[in-house]
Amino acid sequence: MLLGFVYALSGLIVLTLGADQFVKGAARLAVIFRVAPVIVGAVVIGFGTSAPEMVVSGLAAVDGNLDIGVGNVIGSNVANISLVLAAASFVTVIPVSSQTVRREAPISVAAVLVFAALIQGTVNRWEGAVLAALLVLVLVSVLRSARGGDQLGEDVEELVGDEDHSVLFEAVRTTVSLVAVAASAWFIVEGATTIADELDLSGGFVGFTLVAVGTSAPELVTALAAARRGETDLLIGNLLGSNVFNSLAVGGVIGLAGPGPVLDTRLAEWGSVLMVAIVVISWVMMTTGSRVTRREGIILLLLWVGSVVVLSGGEPAEQALSIIG
Repeated sequence: MLLGFVYALSGLIVLTLGADQFVKGAARLAVIFRVAPVIVGAVVIGFGTSAPEMVVSGLAAVDGNLDIGVGNVIGSNVANISLVLAAASFVTVIPVSSQTVRREAPISVAAVLVFAALIQGTVNRWEGAVLAALLVLVLVSVLRSARGGDQLGEDVEELVGDEDHSVLFEAVRTTVSLVAVAASAWFIVEGATTIADELDLSGGFVGFTLVAVGTSAPELVTALAAARRGETDLLIGNLLGSNVFNSLAVGGVIGLAGPGPVLDTRLAEWGSVLMVAIVVISWVMMTTGSRVTRREGIILLLLWVGSVVVLSGGEPAEQALSIIG
């Protein structure tokens, strides 16, 4: 079991560092080759920030560990909108723009709902294709509605920087970091499988907790850094966008690459219900207050802890489920 923890933790560390460098290199290459700024922001960075979940979940599905892949998506969606947002709210109050409430939040909630509906029972290739097609529609909608397409967004400008960049250096950075992400994903899946077997835990629960928190580490680090600097205008939008890519892009990869039954029924049923409930509750918070305060952050953190308890399958979870039932 110790080897499993070493594999998983070392893989998560390398994954976090590799994913960050991959996003930076890919974004800079896109700017160097004069890719439209709106595409850099919506597509390049969108896919890049979901690379950890995509590679880990895709590899797990191909390797026959579909529960780990599905658990990773559900856990990452929950962690983004509860654990990560709560941590940022402890640093400062997080404002929510009217555009986020009106446009981005509903899209994120809809994506999560569709993913939750399609993972019940068996994940089929046609369901993966549906999720991928929906992602294309979302991206087309974002690109069409974008304004000021000749200007880089604030988050993209910060990532790319002002100095000139070498094509060769950024190409090497992107390639090496992508290889690191892929290699670390293998160690994560192997470690997670070993831990699940040794502790008699379901792969879905390990995916929901250890793997999901690890793959959400880039979002957590970014959110805390933005909160400390007081640059929180884009924070919630980025988290909601991450959930869209997790649900549609990563979900699509799972369905297309490794279809099969979700054996962990607690994960598929209760995990999906908890994911949707927490996402909707956070949406209500954003709508009613136009900000996320420390008090609301505490509520979100408790919701994350509660979801872990319920999905653990232990005695507290059984009691909670019997009360609800």
